[in-house]
Amino acid sequence: MTTTYFHDPAIAGIAEKVAADERLSFDEGVQLFRSDDLHGVGRLADIARRRKHDKATYFNVNRHLNPTNYCYADCKFCSYFVKHNQDGGYTHNIDECLKIAREAHDQGATELHIVGGLNTRLPFSYFTDMLTAIRKDFPKLHLKAFTMVELDFFANFYKMSDEEVIEKLKSAGMDSCPGGGAEIFAKETREKICTHKTDGNRWLEMSGKVHQAGLKTNATILYGHIETIEDRIDHLIRLREQQDRSGGFQCFIPLAFYPPGTQLSHLPGPSGIDSLKMIAVSRLMLDNFDHIKAYWVMLGKKLAQTALHFGANDLDGTITGGGELMESYLVENRSDNEATKEEIIKLIKEAGFEPVERDTLYRPLHNYAAA
Repeated sequence: MTTTYFHDPAIAGIAEKVAADERLSFDEGVQLFRSDDLHGVGRLADIARRRKHDKATYFNVNRHLNPTNYCYADCKFCSYFVKHNQDGGYTHNIDECLKIAREAHDQGATELHIVGGLNTRLPFSYFTDMLTAIRKDFPKLHLKAFTMVELDFFANFYKMSDEEVIEKLKSAGMDSCPGGGAEIFAKETREKICTHKTDGNRWLEMSGKVHQAGLKTNATILYGHIETIEDRIDHLIRLREQQDRSGGFQCFIPLAFYPPGTQLSHLPGPSGIDSLKMIAVSRLMLDNFDHIKAYWVMLGKKLAQTALHFGANDLDGTITGGGELMESYLVENRSDNEATKEEIIKLIKEAGFEPVERDTLYRPLHNYAAA
């Protein structure tokens, strides 16, 4: 690969490895983050992205269901949780959950994304009954439910083995798992932002067990708070190593920290430049992940559209009637929590890519390239 495209000599050196599709090291990941050649880093990520997907860019029609916002974890970056002695808490009953599922179904959603707080006043049967009821009424709706943090909480609080928790939820209707709760794996940093939460090693361990049970999961990072560049690269490499072992991660989603309403509200959050670099470096470091998502809810639609040229090949979904948790970190117009299918297709086409509607497991449902 010619080096005339790159202003930074360090990027020019890494470019040869990218061209040869070779795995990048920890130090090379740090170099990419520290480089001021944003265009060069983006170009490398775009090469890796097109090698995997050419112009195909995925989206789906989905709906979020957050069953409860009561949570004991007290994460400093979260503006969603409520303690049991505070106002503003809720727990949806099964009928309310079914109502949300029905709305999702009627709006053409293929996926229901189910995550919530760690509520110590609910029996485990609440979660299995919820899944069973939704599965019975809407058998074609894919239930992407419960993060590794929630699964760990279920195992510890209800005194079950990991395998028992996963099997009971799977039997009740859980089809795959989202990638939330990973936050940042680096121990010292993680303890400062989410002291009482599942640690990084446990998050990875539980992911491996879900993969062993035959279910796919996603993975995330929360960036733009107090973490270092080294923390970010450590996080990416540990995910890459887990993927080498268990192979069940479908997609990686960088989540931009949104400070308002959190205990870290004094922080500025990530810049647009930082977010584009986070997307690009993720694509370059995670060579064994098929998909990198530009999550428009946390990036904003315009920056997410730009991120398609920085390694991302997925814009998430239309998110019809997003849930309470999603609304708590919406970065654009606080009432703009939806995107129509037509809008997503337009964003992708304007960026020069081909929109492909998918299901949760990335099976193509419709290619809109010629539409």
